[in-house]
Amino acid sequence: MAAWEKWLERWETDGLIPAESAARIRAFEAGKNAGEHLRWPVLLVLALGGLLLSGGVLLFVAAHWDTLSPGARFGLVLALVAVFPLASAFVSERFRPLAVTLYAVGTACAGAGIFLAAQLFNLQEHWPDGLLLWSLAALAAWWLVRSWPQAVLVALLTPAWLLGEWLQRTERSVVDPRLPIEAALLLAITYATARDPATPSVARTAVTGIGLVASIPATLVLVSTDNFPSGFGLAVAPASVMVSAVGWTVALGAPLALALILRGRRAWVNVLAAVWVLVLGTTCHHGPATRWQELGPYAWCALGALGMGALGVSERKREGIELGVVGFALTVLLFYFSNVMDKLGRATSLIGFGLIFLLGGWFLERVRRGLLARVRGAAR
Repeated sequence: MAAWEKWLERWETDGLIPAESAARIRAFEAGKNAGEHLRWPVLLVLALGGLLLSGGVLLFVAAHWDTLSPGARFGLVLALVAVFPLASAFVSERFRPLAVTLYAVGTACAGAGIFLAAQLFNLQEHWPDGLLLWSLAALAAWWLVRSWPQAVLVALLTPAWLLGEWLQRTERSVVDPRLPIEAALLLAITYATARDPATPSVARTAVTGIGLVASIPATLVLVSTDNFPSGFGLAVAPASVMVSAVGWTVALGAPLALALILRGRRAWVNVLAAVWVLVLGTTCHHGPATRWQELGPYAWCALGALGMGALGVSERKREGIELGVVGFALTVLLFYFSNVMDKLGRATSLIGFGLIFLLGGWFLERVRRGLLARVRGAAR
């Protein structure tokens, strides 16, 4: 049942609209959406087609690049950047999903065109500048057409550019390896909390999906990272205080500034998330581990999972509850596997593992359903 049907049924039950009007609304919506029953397969085909088209074009260009003259190369670069946006504009009034796909392919080709042009004209080598130009192209495309693939590209390319700048500027310095990982985790949390139920947005939903997918892997990478300063094989001296200060300012300030833009006054939650990420980074260890570094990651991750679930309930976001439940379950499983299982016999450890899966899964599912019911009740 669609969301509008639930509201319509409620309004009809409460006597706000007569039964005849409700029937006319249902008939109108049924006729309007009669041809959209296969919408998700069409969207899936378009997404796969866009990915295959982008990959095929780039592979074709790479295979024939050496055989082309400089003029042909530059013409090909211009054609790649122009043809797909023009095709998107041509079909935008006829089939909007296809136009969105073609525009996304055009933005992907713009990135290829930037790097090909740099190679063609032998521009100064600083590869993060290519990512910067590509992210600006995606930002301009999003500003023009407001389609969610452009927002996804901006959300991916901008952090990639910042990471590239950090790697380039510290390739000969000894740096703290936690900085980019903590920045990625805090940014993932910012993305995961981007959706606003009061103002539905496909772009925000897509960015939220990126955050949900990236949050748990980034957490696992952070807690398993060695906190011993390291370089890239070319390191000759520790990074300067200025470089480190700028790096940490951007790592923490950029996600929080984005959270302020996306969430407004509710961004105080992201400030707490930044504190949580910094404390979690202290559980990394080099050499003999302290008691905090042994057990701290599990307790702190469990607390973070509970906090994410509570945020999902307070802001009526199902994804926050789901992420909190998954994070808490993984924390319990990893704690048992790392600190309990090796102290038991094989049979006992397997029995314990099975009980955790069965009883823990049953308990967490009950909690999840109860929290989701509270969210649905609050929405009404």
